[in-house]
Amino acid sequence: MLKSSAILLACCAAVFAASAQQGFKFSNPSPDEQREAAAKANKQAQVDWQLSTPCRDRIRNRKIMVLVGEEVNGRVTASQNQFGRHVDAINARLQGLGLKTYSAEQIRKQVAQEEVDAYFKNDPDRALSASKRMAAQYVLKGVIATQAFRNNMVNVNQVNVAMDFTLTDAAGRPVSNARATNASYAGADVSGMALTLIEERADEVVAQLYSDYCRNAR
Repeated sequence: MLKSSAILLACCAAVFAASAQQGFKFSNPSPDEQREAAAKANKQAQVDWQLSTPCRDRIRNRKIMVLVGEEVNGRVTASQNQFGRHVDAINARLQGLGLKTYSAEQIRKQVAQEEVDAYFKNDPDRALSASKRMAAQYVLKGVIATQAFRNNMVNVNQVNVAMDFTLTDAAGRPVSNARATNASYAGADVSGMALTLIEERADEVVAQLYSDYCRNAR
């Protein structure tokens, strides 16, 4: 009996060793999981390549004013104290790359709300006044469209987010444009999920903006 058990264990060990050499896994990823992993790896490679763009010191030291508004049903609300967390999601990454940006609080204290609104209403005169007030050489304007609704098919909340950022010089000349979308099911904290979705795509947006800025800024 003991001899038979020993033989059986030896056979099992041999089979396991052979399987390991052939790369066998008890749970192989599905085709969808493989495609998702490949897409994620490609996206990260693109981000890494963009972030490796050489950036001159004189460009890095120029000041950038970051303004964010939210679009709801075609109307943009641009109160910066309301979107501080959204601005911080982008600001922290830009500052981590060595760029000089203003916080939402700094902008709120120094720029009148009407001048902020001018950027989102395409009013060049008032917009120029705001950038001069902050002594900013560049302005990064972002519009975040958030759509929250009840998905009746699965009976849960769903949040869709679209981000559109445009970087211009103080005179309004375009330097870069970056856009990203994201979506997820959500619980009761819809606004918290919206911020999570923004964070998940912020690296892609910042990488595009950084690369274009370092290549195109004068």
